[in-house]
Amino acid sequence: MIDLYTAATPNGHKVSIALEELALPYTVHALSLSARDQKEPWFLAINPNGRIPAIIDRAEDDFAVFESGAILIYLAEKTGRLMPSDMKGRSRVLQWLMFQMGGVGPMMGQANVFFRYFPEKLQPVIDRYQGESMRLFRVLDGHLKDHEFLAGDYSIADIANWAWVRTYPWSGLNIDELPHLKRWLDVIDARPAAQRGVVIPPSDIDLTKPEGDKADAFVQGARNMVETGKSRKDGV
Repeated sequence: MIDLYTAATPNGHKVSIALEELALPYTVHALSLSARDQKEPWFLAINPNGRIPAIIDRAEDDFAVFESGAILIYLAEKTGRLMPSDMKGRSRVLQWLMFQMGGVGPMMGQANVFFRYFPEKLQPVIDRYQGESMRLFRVLDGHLKDHEFLAGDYSIADIANWAWVRTYPWSGLNIDELPHLKRWLDVIDARPAAQRGVVIPPSDIDLTKPEGDKADAFVQGARNMVETGKSRKDGV
């Protein structure tokens, strides 16, 4: 049994999708980020960085794993699925996983902050993060022109990148001129496990549809967290 500590974010969805794909039994513990559940001492004992997601593998002496990429690797290696065992195949998956961890996620995350949440509209900063996100999208589109998935068969690399890229409207981005990326998004969107994973835990908003009263309320809550975070000095 896996205990999953998560919230309805792209990083959280990476792990819930993987657990659904792997058909591993798990229990969801939904954290309220606005209530700062992730900063409570009990959770910091699981993840000292105070971020979701994290898991505890009860079958392995309550072994805790934090960081979404590390969790994906752990689950793939635990089950022998969603990542090849041969050296080159494994490396290809890890390369595209790191592409997401070091590029797509951070750039789209900052685009979200400055396009959606930051109280001031700093257009050069918005342009910087939206532009770099689009550059990374073009890298994906170019690779996917000749590949069905990112690293051979469907893998944790696809799960990690898809969980973020699908939310491109929330970052104020447009992918109309990236047909291979759109094709890949649609293929994974049709997978039942992906459909289940992106609603675990349930959320009031859909990050692929950034308009409406619920989206506005979500933005205000996130803006409050951004403003609170600016003033904190405890490093947590």
